[in-house]
Amino acid sequence: MGAVLLLLVVSAVTFAIFFLVPRLGGQTADQLATQYVGKDANPESVAAIKQNLGLDQPVYEQYWHFLKGLVVGADYKFGPDATHCSAPCFGYSFKSHIEVWPQLEQRIPVSFSLAIGAAVIWLVSGVTTGVISALRKGKPIDRISMFIALAGVSLPIFFTGQILNALFVYEIPIWDSIDYVPFTENPAEWAWHLLLPWISLAFLFSALYARLTRAGMLETMSEDYIRTARAKGLKETTVVSKHGLRSALTPIVTIFGMDFGTLVGTAVLTETVFSLQGIGAYSVQAIKDNDLPIVMGVTLVAAFFIVFCNLIVDLVYAAIDPRVRYS
Repeated sequence: MGAVLLLLVVSAVTFAIFFLVPRLGGQTADQLATQYVGKDANPESVAAIKQNLGLDQPVYEQYWHFLKGLVVGADYKFGPDATHCSAPCFGYSFKSHIEVWPQLEQRIPVSFSLAIGAAVIWLVSGVTTGVISALRKGKPIDRISMFIALAGVSLPIFFTGQILNALFVYEIPIWDSIDYVPFTENPAEWAWHLLLPWISLAFLFSALYARLTRAGMLETMSEDYIRTARAKGLKETTVVSKHGLRSALTPIVTIFGMDFGTLVGTAVLTETVFSLQGIGAYSVQAIKDNDLPIVMGVTLVAAFFIVFCNLIVDLVYAAIDPRVRYS
């Protein structure tokens, strides 16, 4: 229930930014409609757009029609013709006059594939590196790992992505090109073509997770219950994995849920560097074109993934930390 209310708040804020704030700034319905028509605006087209988008109605009625379109769809008139926009209806692109949702639906698998592969790499490599560094504090492996992590945090994605692209696509052509292949068509080709974008994206996040895991493990391994577990004669692997790592993973899971949910809709730099047609690249082009229905659609889809991932995080807490179950 809380997730639904949060999505309603996000939709209301997003809608208000595009339709309420301009009116508070002094723009009239005709001026708003003129922006949507384009350069060759005439009174007839402005009036048609104003009626079609409901700009001549109160804002709360416009918002109600917007929510209704998300649930049951909406009907639009383009001249003498009428068409039905199926739910979830985010409207039609101002530039291409194509429904926004089918375009998003084609791009969501690209962004999701990019996020899930990179997430697996950065979670496994980052947590493993952080645990090893914490258990070997002050040793050469700890210093080398933290140096690499510092480099990963410092280097932006567009830099590492361009380097990998230049080396392994052009100089040493291991990859002929970086194209998206649907997982359902060929899982092996899907993974192979996305490997470079995964590594580029995971390098930054794995460095962050290594530092966070190291800090959490150093704090956890000095607790009294760790000394008690060792005094009972438990194996060191059991002490580290069952008692130390599980406690240190709680903040990692929280951050991972936020990072993964955000990444599905905002992996703009990686998609741009490797020419992947995901949600991020789609939103950048929409912002350039001032295509507000697409921008609103991307915003709500990204918000949905963030809220959904946080719900999953709440469920995972119970599996990681028994204290959550008992409470």
